[in-house]
Formats: sequence, structure tokens, C-alpha cells
Amino acid sequence: MAAKKRFVIGGVDTHRDTHHAAVIDSTGGLLGDAEFPATTAGYADLLAWMRSFGRVTAVGVEGTGSYGAGLARYLTSKKIAVVEVDRPDRRARRAQGKSDPIDAIAAARATLAGTAMGTPKTRTGPVEAIRALRVARRGAVKARTAALNQMRGLVAAAPEPLRAHLTRVSAAVLVSRCAALTYDPARLHEPEHATAAALVGLARRVTTLTEEITTLDRQVTPIVQKAAPHTTALFGVGPDVAAQLLTTAGDNPDRLHSEAALAHLCGAAPIPASSGRVRRHRLHRGGDRGANHALHTIALCRMRYDQRTRAYLQRRTSEGLSKQEILRCLKRYIVRDVYTALVADFTALTT
Repeated sequence: MAAKKRFVIGGVDTHRDTHHAAVIDSTGGLLGDAEFPATTAGYADLLAWMRSFGRVTAVGVEGTGSYGAGLARYLTSKKIAVVEVDRPDRRARRAQGKSDPIDAIAAARATLAGTAMGTPKTRTGPVEAIRALRVARRGAVKARTAALNQMRGLVAAAPEPLRAHLTRVSAAVLVSRCAALTYDPARLHEPEHATAAALVGLARRVTTLTEEITTLDRQVTPIVQKAAPHTTALFGVGPDVAAQLLTTAGDNPDRLHSEAALAHLCGAAPIPASSGRVRRHRLHRGGDRGANHALHTIALCRMRYDQRTRAYLQRRTSEGLSKQEILRCLKRYIVRDVYTALVADFTALTT
């Protein structure tokens, strides 16, 4: 068969500076592998090299959300079907070894076999903008929490005058009192003055991070409200929860081909756990944990303020279900509302 008429599958193991590619035929036989720079010119050379073996039907790419994002965008722009490939499991790596060519070949064969079927996010619309801002916000929140914990730790072991003044107060009061502390720079060799200096610095850090978080919230909220009016209108869904759900879905929600797919992605889908004569299901514990946390937030809000949910809670409690079991059921029902709203929002964006 002539090379131009042959159908081939590609696989790529991605890294920061280079990508290693492999090409296989329709039977899984290796045709070649090579390394290319992770640049626009490198992407073009990689695709041209793959096409030299035949007609490229699909390319499996590892890390489409990180090092492989640029390559995935480039291939998609050239009308090449891109499949998101997970890294090989540890058992396979123990048996086959680990190297860039091995991983690239494994990505291609997983694409051919159909074990890799994920559609990568396009990362070209407002959801990618929301994700970028949320990355900065999440880092700021984590740093502020760490600073507050450090302040609590210092106060717990501080000399008695400081400890008595700063213990058993809220975080806001603690920060304001610490910011107002005074110390003598010439006496930092004394624990009381050194502790006061440390607390003043931590209070300043918390204040700066709080201002950064407020700014990021002010920036992301209008983008979320414009991109997802139906989702933000759901009971219990605020801008931060909506932003998380949008980030989970991506700019191309067609990759989530059903409500059940979204539930599975959010870790809210029951999966079979039967054996012998026992027939049961258990909760899927994989998926996007941030999205699962968003569903948990919605469920708690509805359990407290939504009358229909409160009635459901009472009915299921009388049937003998625990609160945890009811929460699992509620999350699955909430996914139905979220999926319908997300589809409506993205339909409006694309029309």
C-alpha cells in the first residue's frame, strides 16, 4: 500500500521543551518515532513527519492540559482528531519500562485500541480566561491560609502578654491586632519583640493576599456571569461555584456527551460494585475533585434553604438513609440541573 493511501495513528509524549512522537499503522505496527521541539515550528515539523507515513486519522497526546496544550491546539487547527491520553498505569510501566519512545508508542496504541477516548479542552474561549484567573486566586487563598495558620501557631507559643491579647479571637480580629503591634528593632533578640515582628509581617502578608483575592474575584465575576447566566441562576450556585463548573466542562462542552458523563467527571456517578449474589453500587471516587466540591457546596446550600430539598431530606431520612448517602443522591440530581444549564449557556455562546 502506498504511503499516501495508508492510514496511520500518532502518539505523542509531551515535555516542557521537547515532544517525542511515534507513528503506527492500522495493525499497531511501529512505523517510526522522533523528537521535536515544543515550538510552533516544531509542531509543524511533527505533523509533516507524521503525514510522511500516510494519512493521519488521529493523534493521541499526553498532557493536553499542560505541556501538550499548545500541540493539541495546533493539531486541532489543522483538522487532526486529537485524543487525550492518560499516562500508562504503574503495572504497565513495570512490565514494559519507561522512556519517551515507549510512552509515545503506548499513546498511539491506546488511541488505536480505543482505550483512550477523551476529547481535550480547546482552551480558546472565556472558560480558559476564567481558569487562568482562578489559578491565581487559588494560590493566593492557599498562601493566606498558610499565613493565618502560622499566626495561630506563633500566638499559641507566644510570651504571655502577647498570647493573652491575641488568643481566642476571629481571624479578622487577629490580623488587625497583629498589624497594630509595636516592637523594638534593637531588641529582636528577645522572644516577645521577635514574635511581635513576625506577627506584624504575617498580618501584612494576609492583608496583601486578601486584597489580591478581592481583586481577582472582581475580575472573574463579570466574565462568569456573562458566560454562564443559566448556571449562575441555579439555586445555590454563586460565581465561584459556577467558575469551577465551567472550568470542569471547558470551552467545548460537547466533549461531555451526556449528563451521565458529567456526573462521572464530577465523581458523582454510581458505579457497579457487585459480586456473586450481592448487587450494589458505590460512589465513583475519581473525577474532578474541585467539581465534586462545587456540587457539595450546592447540596449543602439547598439542604439548608431550599424547601424542596428539605422535604426530600426528610423523606429519605425516614427511609433510613444517612446524611452522607442523601448527599450522594443530591449531588447526582444536581448534576442534571447543572448539565442542562451548561448546555444552554454554551449554546448561547456559540450562536
